[in-house]
Amino acid sequence: MDFSLTEDQRAFADAASQFSQDKLAPNAALWDEKQIFPKDILKDAGEMGFLSLYVPEEHGGLGLPRLDASIIFEQLAMGCTSTTAYMTIHNMVSWMIASFATDDVKQEYCPQLVTGESLGSYCLTEANAGSDAASLTTTATKQGGEYVLKGSKAFISGAGDTDVLVVMARTDTNQKGASGVSAFVVPADAKGISFGRKEPKMGWNSQPTRAVTFDDVRIPASHLLGNEGDGFKFAMKGLDGGRINIATCSIGTAQQALEQAIQYVGERKQFGQKLGDFQSVQFKLADMATELVAARQLVRYAAYQLDQKAPEATAYCAMAKRFATDIGFKICDQALQLYGGYGYIKEYPLERYFRDVRVHQILEGTNEIMRLIIARRVLSEGCRLL
Repeated sequence: MDFSLTEDQRAFADAASQFSQDKLAPNAALWDEKQIFPKDILKDAGEMGFLSLYVPEEHGGLGLPRLDASIIFEQLAMGCTSTTAYMTIHNMVSWMIASFATDDVKQEYCPQLVTGESLGSYCLTEANAGSDAASLTTTATKQGGEYVLKGSKAFISGAGDTDVLVVMARTDTNQKGASGVSAFVVPADAKGISFGRKEPKMGWNSQPTRAVTFDDVRIPASHLLGNEGDGFKFAMKGLDGGRINIATCSIGTAQQALEQAIQYVGERKQFGQKLGDFQSVQFKLADMATELVAARQLVRYAAYQLDQKAPEATAYCAMAKRFATDIGFKICDQALQLYGGYGYIKEYPLERYFRDVRVHQILEGTNEIMRLIIARRVLSEGCRLL
């Protein structure tokens, strides 16, 4: 079993690292402080292919496996966690449209999405349908050649500043749960759509988060993704990849935090010697490095399982998301501790890393829900997680 990166994977990682150092890292603190959504930089990312990593090549994307995408996202997250996390969401939107839309809709939306000319938002969560996403109440009623959407979504990344929405709505109100849910491509400027305030957040400040309300929004019937009732299935496929992506963002941020902590303890002196000479600090760094490598390998293995369409891929994605986001937060917390009081002030990036990775334990399914997914598979007959 070869764990080394291929020549292509190294080239992708190098390109992403250079973009991260040149375009993301120098601006991340300002974007966070001023709550700037950097559309110009996202367009630059689109030109590099970073907004369509696993969109099929016939629709303008790079057509990469999820493992390669994870390697790229890790390097980008080292520059700006929040902006990279939005890129992962946009990738999911682009992939869903390229994979499940009609040919006409693909031709209408994909060219602008892959380049960053248009940006996308993913609309699943509702105020009363978070962890229990299958209980969503937004409806889509077919009337002739149109669907009419009514309802609202909450905590939508990019909302109010993006151009295209992928919306999950209930087309069969007689069915409860996942079976009556469908997915739609909705232009963000459609009549009847309104957006709530930009939520003031603990982190992820370089991307806006708003509620979205649909008040009798009419869209062509051709904007249905797949068939009626396929929406929740598509959403879960998207979330398997999304869990790999957000886990990867935690890994990249934790790697950057660890590297900066190592540099700091090699320079900072207390009691006449460098912090890095104290055994207690050395032990802490050893544990941080060990846990980071373990988390990275689990994420990449889960991505490989997803690429192989393995029977237990969903469980592996849940494991990777739970473990990597917990470990990523822990490492950022410990790196901040090593900086002491300096870690707590905004002159240094540690407090931003800490704030930005905290939400990763909540979104794409909370880590409590990840444990439920894993436990159900472990307890199911014939499950073999090897």
